[in-house]
Amino acid sequence: MELSTHPFRSALYVPGSKERAIGKARSLPADAIIFDLEDAVAPDAKAGARETLARELETGGFGNRVKIARINALTSEWGFEDVMALGGSSVDAFLLPKVNAPSDVDALADMLGSDARILVMMETPASVFNAAEIAAHSSVSGLVAGTNDLIKDLGCRSRPDRMQLLYALQKIVMAARASREVVAIDGVYNQFRDAEGLKMECEQGRDLGFDGKTLIHPDQIGVANAAFGPSKAEIELAGRQIEAFEKSLESGQGIAVVDGKIVENLHVAAARRLISRAEAISEMEVTRA
Repeated sequence: MELSTHPFRSALYVPGSKERAIGKARSLPADAIIFDLEDAVAPDAKAGARETLARELETGGFGNRVKIARINALTSEWGFEDVMALGGSSVDAFLLPKVNAPSDVDALADMLGSDARILVMMETPASVFNAAEIAAHSSVSGLVAGTNDLIKDLGCRSRPDRMQLLYALQKIVMAARASREVVAIDGVYNQFRDAEGLKMECEQGRDLGFDGKTLIHPDQIGVANAAFGPSKAEIELAGRQIEAFEKSLESGQGIAVVDGKIVENLHVAAARRLISRAEAISEMEVTRA
């Protein structure tokens, strides 16, 4: 599975210790499932969660959803065993917490080998300052904003507009885009019964440039999928922009006009990306088990 071209509108955290929740994930319309062995699992349940997740991954049935295992930090007493238990499984990628610098990725990359696919939790001030270098690591496939931990470490207050996190969020997206093939996923929205608040935060993340959002409850999936997926109007406009620009080229012109707005090559490139994204989502939903 090529992660850079796969949709990541919704990435649902599922406790690795809960067999029933893992089973339910097989039928949910999430683009990605993050099986959590870290924050969602108590210390005395770590070993059992690891065994449960390995068994469920072997059973399969997750269709074309991206399967991500968030392991414990390799500096903890559980991280190494997590990798040993899941390294040969059907997991598509590992999500590594407590990363501050590219060197923190090296140990996991060495354990996984040349085919390593690692997503990194961007959850500390140091990780944000080193975002570009982390994203450029040859084994890093994605950056995941850990907004709750960032708020804790910064000592700032939570705000609906996330004004206190905008610098960090923008730097994470910029680092991912500078590395071209790296996915950027926004942090969680804690009030899982507040659909309107979730919608606003998803739209903010989308407008900042994130590919999707991490989620803590299945009821959040539909909102995230709608916000981060191209709308019919956007797809239609992209098609008209491409058509108009191609006609302008045929007539020897370098620009076109659509709905009273100039369309240049850069707009056409964005339009083609949007249509490719829409096609990838459509294909995934048609073939989803």
